[in-house]
Amino acid sequence: MSYSVDKTPEQWREQLDPDRFAVLRQAATERAWTGELLDESRAGLYTCGACGAELFRSGTKFDSGCGWPSFYESVRPEAVELIEDDSLGMVRTEVRCAACGSHLGHVFPDGFGTPTGDRYCMNSLALEFTPETEE
Repeated sequence: MSYSVDKTPEQWREQLDPDRFAVLRQAATERAWTGELLDESRAGLYTCGACGAELFRSGTKFDSGCGWPSFYESVRPEAVELIEDDSLGMVRTEVRCAACGSHLGHVFPDGFGTPTGDRYCMNSLALEFTPETEE
């Protein structure tokens, strides 16, 4: 897959701290209930922690009780890339940033009560949050 933001692993290592590199570039998962964005409730925009691409709006965030920030849809369908993930002895759908290919988390069809029925379960370390400014 070719991405609009293309860097070598060495360039990513220089840009990202070790924890973010592990999540974004090596598909690690942060521990549940530890992410700084889990309880973020302000209006704003969530972007890729590696390249800054727009990914989710705060209006689609919901408390799924899973321990990671959850959203019911991305800002645009083409903002994320969905890939079948059969690691860990189960089939899941990995979510990557469509601009740079960084690992964000997984999407599950168990977002009951949401408009889409989906739960995009994201790592806080994979995201940046920019609050809306009041005018």
